[in-house]
Amino acid sequence: MIDISVSKLNKFYGEHHVLRDLSFNIEQGERVGLLGDNGSGKTTLFKILSGELDYDSGEILIPKDRRVAVVSQIPDYPAGSTVNEVLLSAFSRLDEISKEMRSLEKMMEIYSDADVLARYDKLSARFEHMGGYDTETEIAKTCNGLGIPPDMRERVFDTLSGGEKTRIVIACALLQDPDILLLDEPTNHLDIDAVEWLEGYLPSFRGTVFIISHDRYFIDKCITRVIELSDGVAEFYPGNYSFYVREREARYEEQLKRYKAEQAQIERLEFTAERMHGWGMGNKKLQVRAFAIEKRIERMRKTEKPKEIHRNINAGFSSVGFWGDNVLKLSDVEKAYDDKMLFSDINLTMENGDRIALVGDNGTGKTTLLDIIAKNNAPDRGTVTYNPSVKAAILPQVIRFADENRTILDTMLYDIGVSTQTARNRLAAFQFFGDEVFDCVRTLSGGERSRLKLCELMAADINLLLLDEPTNHLDITSREWIEEAVADFDGALLFVSHDRFFISKFANRIWELRDGVIYDFKGTFDEHRREKQLHEEASQKQKAPAVKKEKRESTPKVNKKLNDKKIRETEREISKLEESIAEKEREIEKSSSDFEALNRLYGEMEALNAELEEKMALWEALYEESV
Repeated sequence: MIDISVSKLNKFYGEHHVLRDLSFNIEQGERVGLLGDNGSGKTTLFKILSGELDYDSGEILIPKDRRVAVVSQIPDYPAGSTVNEVLLSAFSRLDEISKEMRSLEKMMEIYSDADVLARYDKLSARFEHMGGYDTETEIAKTCNGLGIPPDMRERVFDTLSGGEKTRIVIACALLQDPDILLLDEPTNHLDIDAVEWLEGYLPSFRGTVFIISHDRYFIDKCITRVIELSDGVAEFYPGNYSFYVREREARYEEQLKRYKAEQAQIERLEFTAERMHGWGMGNKKLQVRAFAIEKRIERMRKTEKPKEIHRNINAGFSSVGFWGDNVLKLSDVEKAYDDKMLFSDINLTMENGDRIALVGDNGTGKTTLLDIIAKNNAPDRGTVTYNPSVKAAILPQVIRFADENRTILDTMLYDIGVSTQTARNRLAAFQFFGDEVFDCVRTLSGGERSRLKLCELMAADINLLLLDEPTNHLDITSREWIEEAVADFDGALLFVSHDRFFISKFANRIWELRDGVIYDFKGTFDEHRREKQLHEEASQKQKAPAVKKEKRESTPKVNKKLNDKKIRETEREISKLEESIAEKEREIEKSSSDFEALNRLYGEMEALNAELEEKMALWEALYEESV
């Protein structure tokens, strides 16, 4: 069954043709990733699918009975709404059923009517099927996975940070039990634990998932198919992100090979046609042959030159000498905001050759600590001492320039004081070509700002590079550019990031900020995660006896919950079989004149009816056990 059908979709912004005759289908249960550089039309397509944006021509079909949940932006809720009220809004359909059930209960107190009883029984079964008696359990389970503590549920939604609001919106979408889940950058503002929980949830989600994400680890684990947009045109890849990368490279090489072979043949034929025109002065036969070759050349022009997959940054950092073993030292560093202690008694030494990832949950103070190390913020207590030979520079999370109204070229001229030719050479190395250097800085995207700031930093002599979320909000191409530049840097590196791909690529040491304390782990990110997992498993084993005792004491309750779960699963299977039988009946009507097809379809119908009878019998037995 098709959940989303897009046919010949076109969208214009003025004269800019954003989506060009776009067509694709997404089958029920598929997990599809939408990839492409910023400006390729991803967000436009997403907004069209979610109903936020209209389109100029084409057709989009989503079955009316499919429930769609969207995570694209933070919605507005009534002023003063608590987080708990926002989460409960996910069960609005259950509220409507509950209200009708209460109304019917009042009617049944006055008189008994078969129709009223039948309606009540139907609503009651539907309410239970939709998890109406387990809403609090579902909320608690989802909140626990996304790191939403009980005290946050009592807070007013509007007072939360951007990251906290993102968690609530994702939780709300998941609690709606949708058939189709549309996710636009769901991992932005989420810490690593929350991302990994969502990463584990989505593969087990029974519905259809459509994701825009630049988190390469996340999409590699969560998608089974890729739609890549480039200049409003789609390319399709039947696999996850790793498959997409390999297949895209293979397709590029194959197309480039065909293009070069075609161009070489065209070049030979053009030379031949030109010579025949020269020889054929006064010779009609040669002229005819020359024109025939030119027509053949036009018919041959089928293969377009493939667009480069990745344009390299052709520049490197200017390195400066460093002597000594230690880069910097933190001594008794402490910082608090509004009576909230972020961290205290931080005593650490960064050594020469370290590439440290500073990780931790949102709100723990990672950016604050990095700013203290960069001398852009002062600790309440303690000191940061640099090796005298250290030359440091920081790439902040929010990049600003001295004058946002200057052009890219003028920014280089004023900020680092180089000649016009040197500035243009450096900018070209960072993919700012031609008239692009005259674009105003305030119009640049996040990725372009990062590239320009790195271009400035590379002009300086540094041996310590500090990065605060360097890949946040960047498309995959821009992330690869940043990674290429950082890989070229041979000094010490300290960075804050939630991008596991970036962390795994560069970190040889992990500083995890948790509960105001830094846990120092000397090793890679993967080694750090394995160490944490082993520690958690050991902790769970220590708690195992208490858990077993609790389970033995509450056996009847657990059995009832298991029975209720089996009932709901059986009801879902019955619904699917009924849908399959209805679909089979429609196929029989269409094939009324095809004897072979009818014979096959009737056989399939009998098998479906037999399976339905078995499921109904199972449902009756389970229901009797639960009464």
